[in-house]
Amino acid sequence: MPTSTDAAHPPFRLDRTRQATPQVFERLREQILTLVLAPGTVLSRADLAASFGVSQTPVREALIKLGEEGLVDIFPQHATVVSRIGLNAVRQAHFLRRAIELEVVATLAAQDADTVAALTPKLHTLIAQQQQAMQAEDGPQFVRADRAFHAAMLAAAGVAELADLIHQRSGQVDRLRLLHLPARGKMQAILADHRRIVAAIAAHDAPAAQQALRDHLSGTLLVADAIRQRHPGYITD
Repeated sequence: MPTSTDAAHPPFRLDRTRQATPQVFERLREQILTLVLAPGTVLSRADLAASFGVSQTPVREALIKLGEEGLVDIFPQHATVVSRIGLNAVRQAHFLRRAIELEVVATLAAQDADTVAALTPKLHTLIAQQQQAMQAEDGPQFVRADRAFHAAMLAAAGVAELADLIHQRSGQVDRLRLLHLPARGKMQAILADHRRIVAAIAAHDAPAAQQALRDHLSGTLLVADAIRQRHPGYITD
C-alpha cells in the first residue's frame, strides 16, 4: 500500500503570513484530487508534518476537514487513508452541480446582449487554456481550467459563492473525471461541449444551453462502471 512519503516531494513552502492549517488542507486536497495521493494511500501525520515543516496539529486539523469532504477515511488510533471514490457520493454531487448549473446557463442566456458579449471572450480564453493543457497532455491542468470555466459562469450569473459549494462537494467527481480523461477523445469532447454551451449562451438560446450542459455533465457518470473496471482498487459503491 502506498504511503504519504511517496508524494512528499517537491518540498512544500509554507506561507508564514497565513495560517498553516488551510495551506496543508489545500495542498493535500489538490494532491488527492489529482491522484498524486491515490486512493488507498496511507497518510502519516508525522511524515506529513515533517514534509510541510509544521507541527502535527495543523496536519490533524487538515485531515479532519478532508474527512468531512469524504476524501480520507480516519481510523482513530490506527491510520488515515485516502478514500476510494464512492459512486453514491459521485451521483449526489453530480445531481447538485447539474441542478445549479442548469439554472446558471439559462440565466446567462437571458442576459442582455452587451453582458453576453463581454462574457463570451472570457469563456473562450478558458477554453483556449484547456486546449493548451490537452496538447501538453497535462490532465490536472486541464481539470483546473475546466473548473475555472464553470466558476466563471457562476460568477457571471451572480452566484459565485455557489462555486465554493460545488467545489467542496465535487472531490469524488473530480477524481473520477481525471481517471476518465485519458479515454480516447474525452478531452476533445469536453472542449466541444464547452463551445456548444458558449455558443448557445451567445445566441440567447436557454434550452440549447441547458441541453449542452446536461450532455456535458453526464459524460463521466455514464461510463462510471467502465472506469471502475479499469481501476477496481480506486472505486467503490
